[in-house]
Amino acid sequence: MAPKRPEGAGAFPKPVESPAPNLPDPSELYAALDLGTNSCRMLIAQPKGNQFHVVDSFSKSVHLGAGLESTGRLSRGSMRRTIQALRICQQKLKRHKVKRMRLVATEACRRARNSRDFINQVRRETGLRLEIIQAEEEARLAVISCAPLVSTKTEQLLVVDIGGGSTELVWIDLSGVPPMQRPKAIMRLHTGFSQADSPFPVARVVDWISVPLGVATLRDQFHDVTDDAARFALMSWFFEENLAEFAPYKDEQPREGFQIVGTSGTVTTVAASHLGLRRYDRTKVDGLRMTSEQIDKVIRGYLDLGPAGRRRDPRIGQDRQALIMSGSAILQALLRCWPTDRLSVADRGLREGLLYAQMSADGVLEDGPF
Repeated sequence: MAPKRPEGAGAFPKPVESPAPNLPDPSELYAALDLGTNSCRMLIAQPKGNQFHVVDSFSKSVHLGAGLESTGRLSRGSMRRTIQALRICQQKLKRHKVKRMRLVATEACRRARNSRDFINQVRRETGLRLEIIQAEEEARLAVISCAPLVSTKTEQLLVVDIGGGSTELVWIDLSGVPPMQRPKAIMRLHTGFSQADSPFPVARVVDWISVPLGVATLRDQFHDVTDDAARFALMSWFFEENLAEFAPYKDEQPREGFQIVGTSGTVTTVAASHLGLRRYDRTKVDGLRMTSEQIDKVIRGYLDLGPAGRRRDPRIGQDRQALIMSGSAILQALLRCWPTDRLSVADRGLREGLLYAQMSADGVLEDGPF
């Protein structure tokens, strides 16, 4: 049974992630793999109505971009860890006999001088054909994954995807789209940001930017600053400086009808901390709307804990205690820049966008009401 939809999560239902009751027909399956700077994640799913049903999944921290900031190359150790994870993905794809798939790599492979050698090594050792996608496509896929969370009252939308190596921001004008069609207009962006030839009312992309600073790369910029609070402040202001050329940033925007949707491990971790969850629960986090005061309170709590306290926090843990602060610095900068006191939390991202795009292109999603 599908988990209950949280209030405020938008009008259309989320992907069902409980185990499939029956073994699905392989001809109906789609797969999406996202190899980022920190993590390797994969979903295998089948279309279900105007959404999809997750059949199998995989997620593992591989730290592919470890050392990239200083060397410009993927290290042997990080490539070895990543290939081990990709072997597991390959076994899952083989077990489910998946034929339709997109397997993509993002910022770490875009930047590394030896990324092509790595891609070829992956193909030799696992049989998987990884595709390095450009920042615009990564931003577009993150946007369409968040379509279910777009309010019908939203006229100006900012989607923020905080990754390990980069942060994508996309500003969309929905004022020319009838309210009930706004989520669907976002979904139609799977064909590209330019919708000039569309026969439907279009979501107009005002501007987008890919900032080469994510939770790992921003952390590495200030690794030599020993004071926790000083490092956090420097990271936040440094990230804001990198937004100066983002067009909507230059002019004051109206507060009414404005929505920010944030998708990343940072945003979902902050949401879990706000809710006081001892065990992560996607059904409580995805679609949650948090006020800026609530987010600030969580971030202040992280600073009060300090590095040792954050390591002991079950919602953060040993591996992520430093990354949560760089991610929180990005989040704080965004809320300082734009006219909103609320943020919609999205536990979804590139993998979901890849699935929506493939299924939409094949016409296998129902065109039902959202």
